[in-house]
This record gives sequence, C-alpha cells and structure tokens, in this order.
Amino acid sequence: MTRERFKELGSGSFFGDYLYERTVPADHFLRKLEEVVDWEVFTPKLIRLYRGRAERGRPPYNPVVILKVLVLSYLYDLSERQVETYVNDSLSAKWFLGMAVDETAPDHSTLTKFKERIERQGKEALLEELLQEVVMMAVGKGVEFGSIQVVDSTHTVADVNVAKDDRRQDQGRSPRDGGARWGVKGKRRGKRQGKKQAEPHYFYGYKMHTSMNAGSDIITSLVVTGGNANDGKQFPALVDKDRQHGLRVDTYGADRGYDDSENHYLLKVLGMHSAILLNRYRTEKKDKNKQVWLDLKKTPEYQAGKRERYKIERKFGEAKANHGLRRCRYVGRLRYAIQAYLTAIALNLKRMVKLLTGVSFKGRARAMA
Repeated sequence: MTRERFKELGSGSFFGDYLYERTVPADHFLRKLEEVVDWEVFTPKLIRLYRGRAERGRPPYNPVVILKVLVLSYLYDLSERQVETYVNDSLSAKWFLGMAVDETAPDHSTLTKFKERIERQGKEALLEELLQEVVMMAVGKGVEFGSIQVVDSTHTVADVNVAKDDRRQDQGRSPRDGGARWGVKGKRRGKRQGKKQAEPHYFYGYKMHTSMNAGSDIITSLVVTGGNANDGKQFPALVDKDRQHGLRVDTYGADRGYDDSENHYLLKVLGMHSAILLNRYRTEKKDKNKQVWLDLKKTPEYQAGKRERYKIERKFGEAKANHGLRRCRYVGRLRYAIQAYLTAIALNLKRMVKLLTGVSFKGRARAMA
C-alpha cells in the first residue's frame, strides 16, 4: 500500500480557524461544496500523474488541492493567473483549499504543469473518470435522476486569429491549433441582396457533444471533436458512456441533427424510446414507410423527450455566459477536452450543491468581492 507524501497545508497560522469562522458564512457556496463532495476519492486517480506516486523528491501539493483550484477557475471563469490572485485574496477560497490564512496559493505554473501531466499521462480517459466519479457521487448522495436523457452539441471558438493563421499557413508553417476545424452550428439571420434570410453560422474550433439527464440537469457524458464532426455520429458513443453509470434511462431526446436511422435503431435494440426530432422528409414523403415515423411522433415518450430538450440548450447557455466555454482557453484538441470536462464538472458541482443543500452559486461578482 502506497503512502503518498503531500505538502502540509493549514498549520502554523497565528490566527488558526478563528478568522475563517468569523468571515466565511455557514451558507457560503464553497462551504456547501466542501460538505457535498468527498474530494479524497479523486486522489487515487490523480496520484497516477505524479512520478513515483509522490513518494520521491519534495512533497508536492495533494493533487486534489490542484483539482479544487482548477474547479474554482472554471466556476468563476478565471484564468490560471487570475485564480492564483483570487485565492490569495479570498478567505473563503483559502478555507475551501484547507490553507492557513497566511499561506500563498499554488502558483499558476503549478496549474499549468498539472494540466500538462493530464495531457501527457492521463489523457481523455482520466477526464472521463473524473466526470464519471462526479456523476456516481451525485447518485450516491441521493440526487434524483429522471428517465429522459437529452443530447446535443455546442461549439467553442478556437483561440486563433484566423486571418493571421491563414497567412501563417501560406508561408508553409503549421496552423496554430492543429486540432481545430471549420464547422457549421445552426443558422443566423442575415441580409443578402437586401433580403433577410437565415444563413449557416460557420465557426473555427471544436464541439462538445453532451448527454445530460433531464431530471437532474447533471451532465453524464461527453465526446470532444473538431468543429467539422457530424453530431449524429457521436450519439452511440454518448449512449454507451451513459450506460456505464447504470442510470434507469428509457428515452433519449435530441434535435434533428441526430435523426439518423442507425440512432433510432440503436435505441430500439437497447429497449429504449427515441425522442430524436424527426426531419420533415420522414413524415412528408409519399410512401407507406412514413407510417412508422408518424406513429413515433404520437408516442408519449417522444412528446416527453421533445418537451425536455430545451434544458440542454439552457445548460450550454450557462456554460458560455458564466464559465468561459464560448472561446477556447488553450490550443489543441486534448487541451480543449480538459476545458470541456472541467466545465462540465463545475456545472455538475453547482447543480449538486443546489439540489442537496438549496444554496445557489452566486457567480464571479461574489468571488471577487
């Protein structure tokens, strides 16, 4: 059995816990987050990133401390440098990390090295494990999951100046972000020859394909791709990941981008109901085969899934408006995966605290106060 050695925090402070008790309210979101989450379950997963499992050299920070700092950065939409400053200035953040009031935060370079370890050693499999652990924790804590899953994707714009990058490639140099791709996500109203019309919305970046439980608003699985990936083709992978959680799901809802016969068939084979919105050609074509699709639209499961689909769009809006998912923090597909998974984890933790304690997250204004 290994005995990891970590840098000791929280000791030697002249003020002890007195100042925390006076300044960090009992109903503070971070107090409730600490109450809800068993952070130490992440240690065995994260310690694999450390050479010799932290048994050699100088004692490092417990990797859970670094994970918690990263969670803070995504909760409050702060860069690594900004979250370092925030922790140094915030008594509530220091309490959350188990630090003494006069201790300094892990510096931003420590966070960068930690992410590099994930990129080199843990890769996306580790990120999936962390998300799965959060979902299972929610189940274990008594969060009620419903029978309907909703699936959709959202896009994140690459951290690239496209015009400069084009000139860069014209000179024979590699693109700044080799994983980013051009894609289309929805349509926007525009004018052409004086007439208003909907035009495709092109973007350069990545997609986060997401499955979320409609009953709990908890994100259960992700698939990260370049911006050119077909949404419908990612559906089987999301369903497969969801099944690993053992949730009692019987219906999947999604928009028309997932209306692929193979996806409907997959759900039928698994004994589930499809609430994937049907394209018009399914029900308006003039042949006898359309009856099966007309019957599907009349089922209560299809109608129920259709009503719940807005929730995942609302979740994406929250992620972009409050947690920085509108633009990539980093360069590269795996680094974008780090952003996507940590954003999903932060959103899930917010939701867990709300459902289990009734305390709402106050956002960045409260954090910087």
